[in-house]
Amino acid sequence: MMWHDFLVAISLVLVIEGIMPFLNPERTRKTFEMMLQMSNGALRFIGLTSMVLGVIFLYILK
Repeated sequence: MMWHDFLVAISLVLVIEGIMPFLNPERTRKTFEMMLQMSNGALRFIGLTSMVLGVIFLYILK
C-alpha cells in the first residue's frame, strides 16, 4: 500500500505542476524569467518555506 500512496502523490504533483504551464504559458515563462533574476538565497528561502508548509499540512492531515 505504501508504494501505491507514493505513486499517487507523485502523480498529483505532476498534474498540479502542469496546470499553470498548460493554462497560461506566457505567465509561466515570465515567472521563470523572474526566478532567474532572484538570488540563490531567495530561491532557497522559497523552497524551504514550501517544504515546511507541506510538512505542516501533512502533519495536520495525519
